[in-house]
Amino acid sequence: MRCTAQPGLLARDCKACAHIPSVLRPVPSLVPGLRLRGSVIAHFKDATKNPNAAPADTAGLGSAPAFALPEALLQQLQDKESASRSAGLPPLAAAPKTTTTSMPYASMAHSMMGSMDMVMAAEGHIDVAGFIQAQYTPYTGDGSFLAGPTARTKALWAQCENLIHAEAEKGGVLDVDPTKPSSITAFPPGYINKEQEAVVGLQTDAPLKRAIKPLGGVNTVKAALESYGYKLDPQVEQIYNEVRKTHNSGVFDAYTEEMRAARRSGILTGLPDGYGRGRIIGDYRRVALYGVDALIAAKKHDLTHALAARPVGTRTGGAADDSAEAVGAAESAIEERIRLREEVNEQMRALKQLKDMAAAYGFDIGRPAASAAEAVQWLYFGYLAAVREQDGAAMSMGRIDAFLDIYMEADLAAGVLTEEGAQELIDQLVVKMRLVRHLRTPEYNALFAGDPTWVTCVLGGVDQASGRPLVTKTAFRMLHTLYNLGPAPEPNLTVLWSQALPQPFKAFCAKVSLDTSSIQYEGDDLMRPLFGSDYAISCCVSAMRVGKDMQYFGARANLPKLLLYTLNGGRDEVTGDQVGPAFAPIKDRRAPLNFEEVQAKLEAGMEWLAGLYCETMNVIHFMHDKYDYERIQMALHDTTVRRLLAFGMAGLSVVADSLSAIKYGSVTPVYDERGLMTDFKVEGEWPKYGNDDDRVDELATWVAKTFFAKLAKQYTYRNAVPTLSLLTITSNVVYGKKTGNTPDGRRQGQPFAPGANPLHGREARGALASLNSLAKLPYATCCLDGVSNTFSLVPQVLGPANASACDPRPANLASILDGYFAAGGHHINVNVLNRETLLDAVEHPERYPNLTIRVSGYAVHFSRLTREQQLEVIARTFHDTM
Repeated sequence: MRCTAQPGLLARDCKACAHIPSVLRPVPSLVPGLRLRGSVIAHFKDATKNPNAAPADTAGLGSAPAFALPEALLQQLQDKESASRSAGLPPLAAAPKTTTTSMPYASMAHSMMGSMDMVMAAEGHIDVAGFIQAQYTPYTGDGSFLAGPTARTKALWAQCENLIHAEAEKGGVLDVDPTKPSSITAFPPGYINKEQEAVVGLQTDAPLKRAIKPLGGVNTVKAALESYGYKLDPQVEQIYNEVRKTHNSGVFDAYTEEMRAARRSGILTGLPDGYGRGRIIGDYRRVALYGVDALIAAKKHDLTHALAARPVGTRTGGAADDSAEAVGAAESAIEERIRLREEVNEQMRALKQLKDMAAAYGFDIGRPAASAAEAVQWLYFGYLAAVREQDGAAMSMGRIDAFLDIYMEADLAAGVLTEEGAQELIDQLVVKMRLVRHLRTPEYNALFAGDPTWVTCVLGGVDQASGRPLVTKTAFRMLHTLYNLGPAPEPNLTVLWSQALPQPFKAFCAKVSLDTSSIQYEGDDLMRPLFGSDYAISCCVSAMRVGKDMQYFGARANLPKLLLYTLNGGRDEVTGDQVGPAFAPIKDRRAPLNFEEVQAKLEAGMEWLAGLYCETMNVIHFMHDKYDYERIQMALHDTTVRRLLAFGMAGLSVVADSLSAIKYGSVTPVYDERGLMTDFKVEGEWPKYGNDDDRVDELATWVAKTFFAKLAKQYTYRNAVPTLSLLTITSNVVYGKKTGNTPDGRRQGQPFAPGANPLHGREARGALASLNSLAKLPYATCCLDGVSNTFSLVPQVLGPANASACDPRPANLASILDGYFAAGGHHINVNVLNRETLLDAVEHPERYPNLTIRVSGYAVHFSRLTREQQLEVIARTFHDTM
């Protein structure tokens, strides 16, 4: 990159520019003498038009406040200016002390002294997306540039594989420290092999050693430890039982008996009431782009400006409305403002601890990253702090490929990085992601099988403003780790598929799926208009704007069990307990079920369950914010965020098929000695979901839309926006165990289908018909939290295997994906394998140590599933015809 002041010089050869990372250039009009990459100058052309503009509005969801250049940083700039003059360098511009603007992109003031290199988020709000949009280099080529693993990566990964094997031999947990509650700074630096590590940092002081996180629930920690043969330290147990209340304790203090009964029966299952809720994505890129010092300054500004204002008016004699509704709204606003002030202070403390943790490893992350290696390390430190502090059900990484690629392209162009070195950084970052571990109970593992951590990383997509693909070389490098390190479930690599993606990238993704069954796809053309370009996927299928949205995870409701409750007067079909309201009995107990009557009863049941479900979520997330707040993850968000409340539904296909059997066939109930409807005589032909038949597909849509409409009417904690997912993880097995015989002929205890999939074996018209049925489910208007589709093909259906460049299978798979997403599909896991392979892996797991499959929104090592879960996967439909 050329110096803009002296075009004859490269920036690295200019005394004023040499120490400044070529990817980070400050605003010329604010800091003359420092250089901004030319293509970005236009992005800042409005930065100084209105130097006295008011701060950005912070009342709206998702807005981010502007902030003035802090006094301390102004002093640093002035000190640096004096030093620059002494060194004969151009002077720094003195920024006005009182100026605030709402520029769309944060200005970055750099020191010209190498020892004090700094990027400050000054005179504008933080906007990583703007930086990426202005600086990234789209790549439209193929993967021919990719490099294999370096020698030290091979040695490091071999050591890790030995540890992972030892972990499996010990029953799934290699080691735990039962004495020290985890925090950002609880453990000293740990290494795998310091000489071989290009990226450093572990959750504890040794690889694969797990930590305890009792803030979620000390009894949960105790149960998890005991299941692996460890004993919780008595002093820790006493502290978290008698001195420091936990999330789990708070939740159960606030649960009603109705909530407890719903939890026991399995109509609400997987609730995050005893473990970290997860589903929050910190914008870890901010650590690299701005440095922690600037992030703390930004939070401090928010605290002392936007959050310091007092409400206008009084209850009587002033401007305020005295109505009960207005008073209630004012009191709620006061409580929210007070709570947010406390939370921002906690966020600042966490940022300081993040800086201390990195310093223990020998890095000063107070300043911005100055190279590709630092960008990777700084970003990873941000993520490491999050997984040290929290054990959420999903701890996603977010969207990092284009961001890191900017630094790599700059260093490659400057000749300070090779392609082998770039791939090594990505490989070793992925090694660290693969080593993330949390301590879980057996009950948790039954719901979320295979020890997943959901370190979800999205790749690709399209820039909303320019229409350019966001594919970079680093997107290829991320996928290439599945060859350099072998297939693995983590990170949960997720390709944002668009019709506009370059064909070479589509072909490469398809080839990776054929070779590894390790990646999933989501429809960027569907999500981008709703979330913009800079969004990522939380957990499995949930889109969120990075650093601007957060999510309250809501597990899921068991809709087939609800259907049975409405037919049995609110009594549980398995236990006989009265769990729901005493719904009116069926009018004619001896006749086949009447569709209109059953549909009306189901809708009334949804009204009851939606209210109970939402209030249960309100309790859980109130207590999680109170007792187990995600300090560092929220520190890497805007102070004012949009909150989403993610409800979920299990058993969609069972309910749709049951309604179809009642409507188009004949379903006669069978009663037991308790007078409960516990079986059904199913007769006649009726359309089954998953065969592109509108008769039943419309019933599936009705179920999803109607349940969401009931949820959307409820009052939500902190005014969170309700969303709905059709996703089960591997808990479809657990839900099936808790649910009796259903009117579609499914037997008691049999698993549900995963996610939004048709029930096992019911897709009779081939792969494309199955995809068409799922593509009809309404994403944007109903299922905004995601529609999960797990899709398995036998390899032969895509064409004959061919090792040459003319192998037709990648292009055929890419065409299937194009068609599915063009039809409105949201998500798809792709498995390309034979059932016989899985059957052999059940009997001979030692032959398949790295066999990875996609289940429901994530990937898992097949060997880590229980035998029951393995057999359920094998029972799913493997399409052998299109």
